[in-house]
Amino acid sequence: MSREKPSAVPRAKQPVKPAAAKTAAPAAPTFRRERALIKRGVWPVAGCDEVGRGPLAGPVVAAAVILDPARIPKGINDSKRLTPERREILFEEICATALVSVAAAPPSRIDRDNILRASLWALARAVRALPEAPKHVFVDGRDRIDVPCDCEAVIGGDGLVLSVAAASIVAKVTRDRLMRRLAQQHPGYGFESHMGYSVPVHLDALDRLGPTVHHRRFFAPVAAAHIKHGTGLEPQPSLQLEQVEVMVQADGIVEVTAQVA
Repeated sequence: MSREKPSAVPRAKQPVKPAAAKTAAPAAPTFRRERALIKRGVWPVAGCDEVGRGPLAGPVVAAAVILDPARIPKGINDSKRLTPERREILFEEICATALVSVAAAPPSRIDRDNILRASLWALARAVRALPEAPKHVFVDGRDRIDVPCDCEAVIGGDGLVLSVAAASIVAKVTRDRLMRRLAQQHPGYGFESHMGYSVPVHLDALDRLGPTVHHRRFFAPVAAAHIKHGTGLEPQPSLQLEQVEVMVQADGIVEVTAQVA
């Protein structure tokens, strides 16, 4: 008597896992908006940006840039997407080929006006300091600035508008250089590494050493350190970085100097 073999039970098909989607790199900023204005006869066109709203110490630094359409350095991008070494190289190339100005709002102005107003003041001052007055200005963020020309606020502008990205590089490199200079004047705070931002090593130094005149007195950790060290919150003299000059020498070497008021 033959026995029939039991039929094999078909296995359920395993669901195919979808391939992990690759995260596309963010698109680089373009000169499209500036070129559209040029075609309409609007020129010069500037971009401006600032850096340093968040730190506990140091100024807010703003830059304004008018790129030369015939000599735009390659690789310009939002400064946050670039390495420090790449930023330094592009800083020199931008200053050698474009019209550039920089202004800074010191901690005393930030304490007096608040961080937003001080930032907008520095941006407007940078635009007004350009060697040639622009006809149109793109500014990074939500707020337009008080300038004697058309102004267009672009959220995320440093990642979209090429001249704004160039300004973000100039502002970042300038501020980093200024903070390294302050680090030499005030050793122990680590300004040369964290650039004044609220990181643990900075908070520890603030707690141990107390605030310097370059700290923003009404930012909470600084105010707490003033209370602990009994320094009070009365106004004190500080480095008045009202304007910063970017100087380009004939051989292409760039020097940044601060005007102290």
